[in-house]
Amino acid sequence: MTEGPDAHDEDPVFLSGKEAAALLGVKRATLYAYASRGLVRSEPGGPGRERRYSREDLERLKARSDARSGHGPVAAGALRWGEPVLESALTAIDASGPRYRGRPAVELAASSSFEAVAELLWSGALPEQAPQWPAPGLGLRLPSLTALLPDGAPPLVALALAVPALGAADPDRYNPAPGPELVRARALLVRMAALAGAGLAVDHVRPALAEPDVAGALLVSLGAPAGPRARRVMDRALVLSADHELNASAFAVRVAASAGADLYACVSAGLATLSGPRHGGMADRVEALVTEVGKPEHARAVVQERARRGEEVPGFGHPLYPDGDPRAAALLAAAAEHAPRNPKVRTLLAIVAAMRDAGRDPANFDVGLVALGAALGLPPRTTVAIFAVGRAAGWLAHAFEQRAAGFLLRPRARYVGP
Repeated sequence: MTEGPDAHDEDPVFLSGKEAAALLGVKRATLYAYASRGLVRSEPGGPGRERRYSREDLERLKARSDARSGHGPVAAGALRWGEPVLESALTAIDASGPRYRGRPAVELAASSSFEAVAELLWSGALPEQAPQWPAPGLGLRLPSLTALLPDGAPPLVALALAVPALGAADPDRYNPAPGPELVRARALLVRMAALAGAGLAVDHVRPALAEPDVAGALLVSLGAPAGPRARRVMDRALVLSADHELNASAFAVRVAASAGADLYACVSAGLATLSGPRHGGMADRVEALVTEVGKPEHARAVVQERARRGEEVPGFGHPLYPDGDPRAAALLAAAAEHAPRNPKVRTLLAIVAAMRDAGRDPANFDVGLVALGAALGLPPRTTVAIFAVGRAAGWLAHAFEQRAAGFLLRPRARYVGP
């Protein structure tokens, strides 16, 4: 029989105050100061027990401290939410959320179209007039593509097949001139939106080909209603998905771009990384949580039971937003406004409230996306399509910026073997 956490007071996620201070090599008073400044998250340890401290935050803080002692610790810590390793003019992150080219993403989502924000990320300026983007007509035969997908294939599978196919059909794919590349980037985004639902049913794809905007094409592709109000809501989600600095998929895209890969290959690198359960798979876990809770009135009991078993609640907490992810707050508000009676939206809002009342972590972006997907009537397991299509705008911006930097990304490993 495996011993529970109470047997040795061990927890893989949180440490006691004594353990946390020892890990950092500081006095308890210093640890408390770090926590009060928001550098280390903490939570109550239960009746009669002291507060516990986030191991992830502690290790990140230690990496920053170690970075002052030499190149090796800098490199080791930088790859684990540590010190910055690249210079970028695309996105900064602070307590208000991501800022695209200096503009708050939450504000852009309320005032600008996704296409305009993509142009901002690529060029550095919002277009004065609505940019001319192509309709998502495709230069390949759809039946030959959809025949390779099993019925019900999720969007990431469809896109992982579609993007290389689009590249193979583009005879000019290796032309790096800025003008053709921007045209290619615009076409790629609208075509990704049109093909995201290719595995759901062929008849969902064909109507999307006539849609003039990314939000409309994506809604129709996924088989959801695409009225003007729904498009505005989807547009907001795409904008908030567009970039988040140097996350795992963006870094993969930059590595590919630094090696001279074409835009289709760069986006494919991002999609491959997004397919991992620790990146794009979180939305599915949030959907499973909604199914587990079932009804809003069950949310508190499920949260309490998970806490009793020492289990995490997926979709809550983010190392960069200890006080809450502003993107999640914006999406939850949009979902509640668009479909206030939707059962899944109500259940998610109840889970968020139960977590808040228990003093637990606030919702992150995945919870907001799942709520918005439910409000828009998206089929199960398709919320990640919003993230993938929206984030592709940022991936393309990272590819352009890394190409302009002109060097190959080739970090070194510190050998620790025999």
